Amino acid sequence: MGEFVRVETADGVATIRLDRPKMNALNGQVQREIGECARQVDADPEVFAVVIYGGERVFAAGADIKEMAAMSYADMAAHSRVLQDCFTAVARIGKPVVAAVTGYALGGGCELALCADIRIAGESAKLGQPEILLGIIPGAGGTQRLPRLVGPARAKDLIFTGRHVSAAEALEIGLVDRVVPDADVYTEALAYAAKFVGGPAVALRAAKQAVDHGLEADLDTGLEIERLAFSGLFATDDAKIGMSAFAEKTQAKFTGR
Repeated sequence: MGEFVRVETADGVATIRLDRPKMNALNGQVQREIGECARQVDADPEVFAVVIYGGERVFAAGADIKEMAAMSYADMAAHSRVLQDCFTAVARIGKPVVAAVTGYALGGGCELALCADIRIAGESAKLGQPEILLGIIPGAGGTQRLPRLVGPARAKDLIFTGRHVSAAEALEIGLVDRVVPDADVYTEALAYAAKFVGGPAVALRAAKQAVDHGLEADLDTGLEIERLAFSGLFATDDAKIGMSAFAEKTQAKFTGR
C-alpha cells in the first residue's frame, strides 16, 4: 500500500486509486507506486478486472512540474526509463483495465488513461498532452500510444498544440469510449469491469496480448501471434468447460486454468 496510490479490491474488481491532493500530480513516488500496484493486481488471481480512478474531482493533472524543473538531462535520462516502465506495467496488466476519468487527465494523466483498455469519462472531463507548452514532449508513452489509438494526424494535433479536448471531442476522435454524467463515472467503470468477474481469465489475457502485440507487428506476424494464442487455449480447462457448457446449454463455470 503506497502513500499516494493504493489498491482497493471488492467482488473480483481491483481499483488502483490515486490520492495525492489536490490534483494527483504524478511525481516520481506516485509513478513508482502506480507501477507497484499494477504488478500487484496483475499477479492477484482473485482480481478479474481493474479500474484506475483518481477520485471525484480529477483523474491526474499531469507530472509534478516543480520536480521536473529541477532535473538535469542526466537526471531525466535515468528517470524516464523508470517512468515508462511504471506506465507500461499498467498497460501490461493481463486483465481488462478501465480508466474512470473525472476532471483533468492531462500530460502524464492522459498517458496513464491511454494505458487502459477502455476509457469512461465524465461530461466535464478535459484530456490533453500539453507538454509542448513547457518546451518538452510527452515522455510516458503519449507519442506512441496516442497515435495508435486516434491516428497519427489527430495525435499530432493534440501533441503539437498542447490543447485540451472536451469529453465530447475525446469521444468523437476515439480518445475515450464512453461519456457519462460526472457523478456516474466510477459506478459505470465498476459495472463494466464487473462483467469479467468469474470469466475465462486465461482467454481474456490471451486476447489482450494478441491485440496489443499484434498492433506492434505487421499483419502476417499478428496473425501468427493470434494463431499461437488461439491454439494454446485448447490446452486449458476453461476451453473445455466453455465448449462443454455450450453443448449442454448450461452456464459455464470457468476456473481460470
